[in-house]
Amino acid sequence: MAEVVVSQDVNAPLADLWRSWDSFDEIYRFNPVINQSPLLPRSAPTGMGAERVCRHIDGKTYLKERIIGYQPEEHIVVDIFDANLPLKKAIVTLDFVARPPDRSRVTMRISFTPKLGPIGWLMTPLMKLQFRKGLSDLLSANARFVEQGVEVHPKAAA
Repeated sequence: MAEVVVSQDVNAPLADLWRSWDSFDEIYRFNPVINQSPLLPRSAPTGMGAERVCRHIDGKTYLKERIIGYQPEEHIVVDIFDANLPLKKAIVTLDFVARPPDRSRVTMRISFTPKLGPIGWLMTPLMKLQFRKGLSDLLSANARFVEQGVEVHPKAAA
């Protein structure tokens, strides 16, 4: 599996940072490319097994995600189990650390296997660049959301 890792310091207590990610169906509020993120039917609102669909702003792209690892204020592991992207498998891990006084850090890791066999592996370096930029933009937007309440898509409907 290929891997990309990015981190972001946030000028807020760990509990505030955690709450933004733990509201599993509200990632659209700070994710620049997600317009909607409703929970799937019968899903718990968060924690192990919670499921959502993330609909991109392009109106075509989607990802269905499930929490497969969950330790409050420490980490969340998310399996992208269905998407119309060239991904055979993708796991996203978010690790959270308190940084006194009243600061915190989130580290986001995506491990992925592309579709399309050898062609997918040839595309991997480009995919890694795209993931690095996208995840960095996401973590920056999350920091603005946590620190200042700035929402990217405040009026998105579920």
